[in-house]
Amino acid sequence: MTGEERQWLVRAWLLGACLVAAIAVVNVLTLQHDAPELGVIAPTIWEASSALVTLFIFAIPAAMAFWMVRAHPRWWVVAPAHTLAVFVYSVLHVCGFVALRKLAHAALLHEAYTFGPLSTEFPYEFRKDMMSYGLATIIYWLALRRSAQKPDEPPALPATFDIQDGARLIRVPVAEILAVRSAGNYVEFLLTDSRRPLMRSSLSAVLEALAPRGFVRTHKSWLVNKARVTGLKPEGSGDYAVELGGLDVPLSRRFPEALKTLRR
Repeated sequence: MTGEERQWLVRAWLLGACLVAAIAVVNVLTLQHDAPELGVIAPTIWEASSALVTLFIFAIPAAMAFWMVRAHPRWWVVAPAHTLAVFVYSVLHVCGFVALRKLAHAALLHEAYTFGPLSTEFPYEFRKDMMSYGLATIIYWLALRRSAQKPDEPPALPATFDIQDGARLIRVPVAEILAVRSAGNYVEFLLTDSRRPLMRSSLSAVLEALAPRGFVRTHKSWLVNKARVTGLKPEGSGDYAVELGGLDVPLSRRFPEALKTLRR
């Protein structure tokens, strides 16, 4: 079992515990309204004992849900397996709460607890346990399915970039862009094949498009492709020259984060 599966099983158990606690409180209040002569202690013992045992036997639907998610069994295997599991679930539930009630009645009320005829009481409890088991199994199954889902991966970035040079569209591989320089109302792309196409745009807009592809702003007028950097040369006073093969681009001391990025 992975850590992710364990976390989702715990979350499912906590959700089930909240539901069981809420149902127990509602049942106690209902008994108080319908049969006030019973008092508070007896109904509380009955509901608390049932709830405590239920929280322990939740392990059965959890195991069944884990088996279904991992093994993907066929329905003709699942059906008899769940039939047996819910029967065991109900037997453990009834045996557990009867034992707790007998102890609690003797200790708190100084009287014996009688479950009633097994032929009528067990089928009554079994019907309720079927619903409890089914709901718990669904909750655990959904939680485990959720744990198996992989987070959505961000879409892959295109390997090319479109440069609108006047009326002409130039599509170049991002890896072939060495640097981008601001030129008034335009930006100039310095390519590996020595071409320098211009595009009407701000440097900030180009940075927004190219930053996810590894471009770094090193100067108010320059962007560099980190993947093409071949060296950093100190220029004095905290400034550097970024070496891009045969091209040097300024790195201003006013962009310390750029220096850290290029040094990584």
